[in-house]
Amino acid sequence: MDVTKITSPQILKKMSTEELEALSADIRQFLIEKLSKTGGHIGPNLGVVELTIALHKVFDSPKDKLLWDVGHQSYVHKILTGRACEFDTLRQYKGLCGFPKMIESEHDVWETGHSSTSLSAAMGMVAARDIKGTKEHVIPIIGDGALTGGMALEALNHIGHEKKNMIVILNDNEMSIAPNVGALHSVLGRLRTAGKYNWVKDELEMLLKKIPAVGGKLASTAERIKDSVKYLLVSGMFFEELGFTYLGPIDGHNYQELFENLQYAKKTEGPVIVHVITKKGKGFKPAETDKVGTWHGTGPYKIETGDLIKPVSAPPAWSSVISETVRRLAREDERIVAITPAMPVGSKLVGFASEFPERMYDVGIAEQHATTMAAGLATQKMKPFLAIYSTFLQRAYDQVVHDICRPNLNVFIGIDRSGLVGEDGETHQGVFDIAFLRHLPNLVLMMPKDENEGQHMVHTSLTYDDGPIALRFPRGNGLGVKMDEELKQIPIGSWEVLKEGSDAAILTFGTTIPMALEAAELLEKEDVSVKVINARFIKPMDEGMLHSLLEDCMPLLTIEEAVLQGGFGSAVLEFANDHGYASPIKRMGIPDRFIEHGSVKALLEEIGLTTPEVVRTIKTIARRKQKRA
Repeated sequence: MDVTKITSPQILKKMSTEELEALSADIRQFLIEKLSKTGGHIGPNLGVVELTIALHKVFDSPKDKLLWDVGHQSYVHKILTGRACEFDTLRQYKGLCGFPKMIESEHDVWETGHSSTSLSAAMGMVAARDIKGTKEHVIPIIGDGALTGGMALEALNHIGHEKKNMIVILNDNEMSIAPNVGALHSVLGRLRTAGKYNWVKDELEMLLKKIPAVGGKLASTAERIKDSVKYLLVSGMFFEELGFTYLGPIDGHNYQELFENLQYAKKTEGPVIVHVITKKGKGFKPAETDKVGTWHGTGPYKIETGDLIKPVSAPPAWSSVISETVRRLAREDERIVAITPAMPVGSKLVGFASEFPERMYDVGIAEQHATTMAAGLATQKMKPFLAIYSTFLQRAYDQVVHDICRPNLNVFIGIDRSGLVGEDGETHQGVFDIAFLRHLPNLVLMMPKDENEGQHMVHTSLTYDDGPIALRFPRGNGLGVKMDEELKQIPIGSWEVLKEGSDAAILTFGTTIPMALEAAELLEKEDVSVKVINARFIKPMDEGMLHSLLEDCMPLLTIEEAVLQGGFGSAVLEFANDHGYASPIKRMGIPDRFIEHGSVKALLEEIGLTTPEVVRTIKTIARRKQKRA
């Protein structure tokens, strides 16, 4: 079947099981072909083909609400709701979003890029439904990895208490991005092996019905017998103790099992959990056999071999530079411990974990726990390295404030994917961390100009003993600069002059330094002399250098690949105002809106963070030279 012809999930209603199985194969082939060119989250989507088809056949979207907990599993949902013809533009500028998007379709009822939110959102929708007196079904689909998130457990507790009608689909593929960890994962493992429970329970009920009733005593005895079988065969009965009716585990690739259980769930009063076992990457061998998360999300690849298409001689990834420097220092300092919330592969900590397994902790999708655990380590004179993406650090803001900065603990936070991340879009752009961190007392915040300075900043961070320190670094690869063999400390709060100039100064750091240097060279040809400063410490700033510039009435331009409100440029303006300086100060950065998906280059052009715009802005503030007679 040509899946680009699908305009509505209503097409599924009259299809036979055989036709649905053929459609499953067509959708898998479509995804494998399209994602080989655009990249994307192939593994998660290949695993939910039958589940998504079954949900759309049994339920009536958009009247019934399907909430995808981690939106990277929504590609099949997008195909079935009429968006297959847009897959050539997936995750590209102005193209199809890689996550659910309300403005794309009425079938996208919940937007998400961060995990563990669907149950809380579903509870809100259920509450609204019951207040309004309508009858639609609300069906959150949550993965076993996302279920380890604290927010999901809070929601389970509340949903079970309220006893409202809701059907929770637990999509269990034994992985999130990396293999899952934790006690709850072990509970699910035991449930997977206890598939005979429902069969034994049904057989027991039939047997008991044949015994003539002898008052209420036999009935209560029968219930106790059933309960004892339940506890014998399903260790803990975690979900039923929380107030849910538990169905499963069932084969998430078997239509008959899916239909039977989903129909039963529709008739069941109160909250229901349907435990579905799926295979991540099903139908594409490289993704099926992936055990570490490589095929969770990829760039383009070769279908025939599964080889990822990458530049032949690319510089090392930023994540690798930072984590491997931590690993190098850990050989000399046994106090160094690495912590990651379910991102050991993305944060390039696999090497650290193999060499120092006793000092590596993957805590699952639990950013708050990871952050406070790091604080706990620091109280015992250890040197914790918290590797976390900028977008996920947002979830641990209170813990950074209350548990790390307030007691001034020596925690090293590696803020990965800082700045624009491109194709993952607005839920993942790492542009808010400066604004929500720079006002925190005790915290040092910095960003290197290249990977060589980056390794020195890691060394600086792990030898710093005066409180918390955070290092921002971008997604992607370094610049390919020569790396010093000997690591050195960088004086805290020190800036670096990269180019001298007398007519204006650019203050910037990280990924925007090449842009500033290029603009300065172009301006030099027009007889405008621009000083370029690597403002590598966002907090504390180099106040001595700032005083020197502002006392000389030097016009300043700040550039940051981060939000302007409350950002680095704001800090410079505050400094000038506090000390009574009147030099012209302009700022360039991310405007006050969410930035959608697309290549970083396209996004920078859209928001005007480009070399020509730097040149134009400098010309408006630069000192005027006196004309020669």
